[in-house]
Amino acid sequence: MTEKKESVFHRLYVGTGAFDIIGARKRWYLFFGALVLVCLASIGIKQFHLGIEFVGGTQIQMPAHSVRGEIDDQRAKDVFSEALGKSADEVQKVGTGGSASIQIRSESLNQGEVAKVKQALFDKLQPVGANGQPSPQVISDSAVSSSWGGEISRQALIALAVFIVLVTIFLAVYFERWMAVAALISLIHDIIVTAGVYSLIGFEVTPATVIGLLTILGFSLYDTVVVFDKVKENSRGLLGLTRRNYAETANLALNQTLMRSINTSVIALLPVLGLLVIGAIVLGVGTLQDLALVQMTGMLTGVMSSLFLATPLLVDFKMRDPKYKQQAERVANRRKNLARKAADREAELDTTDDEALQAELRKEKAYAAAASVPTRNPKASPRRGRPSGKRRK
Repeated sequence: MTEKKESVFHRLYVGTGAFDIIGARKRWYLFFGALVLVCLASIGIKQFHLGIEFVGGTQIQMPAHSVRGEIDDQRAKDVFSEALGKSADEVQKVGTGGSASIQIRSESLNQGEVAKVKQALFDKLQPVGANGQPSPQVISDSAVSSSWGGEISRQALIALAVFIVLVTIFLAVYFERWMAVAALISLIHDIIVTAGVYSLIGFEVTPATVIGLLTILGFSLYDTVVVFDKVKENSRGLLGLTRRNYAETANLALNQTLMRSINTSVIALLPVLGLLVIGAIVLGVGTLQDLALVQMTGMLTGVMSSLFLATPLLVDFKMRDPKYKQQAERVANRRKNLARKAADREAELDTTDDEALQAELRKEKAYAAAASVPTRNPKASPRRGRPSGKRRK
């Protein structure tokens, strides 16, 4: 189990193309498509929980301390309902310690209703000021017009449109047309998913949310530009080569930048996560909660779409070009020829090995046969005497 984990980390750091992200792009399309559909359905059905800045209304604020101790936000909500016979839209405690306060938001109230609520809050809760003494003056109210929120939304949409136009021009000039199209599709995906998460969770949409959404747009394109730059570098002169096709070149670029994307995303998400946990949960600052959620969601979706959506889309767009189709065919033909030559060479080596083995076996058999035949010594021929030269008488 340990060896498997080490091998995965090794492949991440080496970046040799071991993870086939482009090859599984249809699965990624299904995943991102389902995610976008869920977010769009939530936006259309559940819609957004708009803050008072967008819908208008009255906000009443008072210290969260009284002569009897801490004031519970639910108790403040009950006092508001008892005074006017209708519920407040939202009651929350903001801040901690001596600076904590209770904020009550409701639909627009007239002066009489505001005075009645403030008097009821003072009589039943007895909030105290900085001097520790209860006083009606510590309870303040403010009327917020919905036109202010509309102005913020209008300015945000204008800023978003200008941003998209400038980014499109930059990507089209620095990279190419299809890279600009893929990056914009990825950016639109990030905006829809971030807005959908807000709708699903039900967090209040405030001006901080709009500001946070605009800040994550640059981060959303950061990883996309990094990956595209590596793809551009790897694919330089690709049409004249037959080692890799465009899909494999883009997949190699993804693997080479994968560890960098993970590291930068983790480093960027840590302070945002701290902002969400400490600022929103521990300190109870609602503004930090809105800002942290939109940034964390945007960063996560941004890095995922850059790696698993923008680059696969780029590959599909580029492979429509006949030049890249022909280059991919040449790569496939070259690999078929190499495979066929390797098979022939292997068969030839196998044949040569078989012949050598047969010859060796024949030699061994000859040696064995020779060893099994007994050695025969030739018989000595009878010795004939040499004539002495004397004759018998």
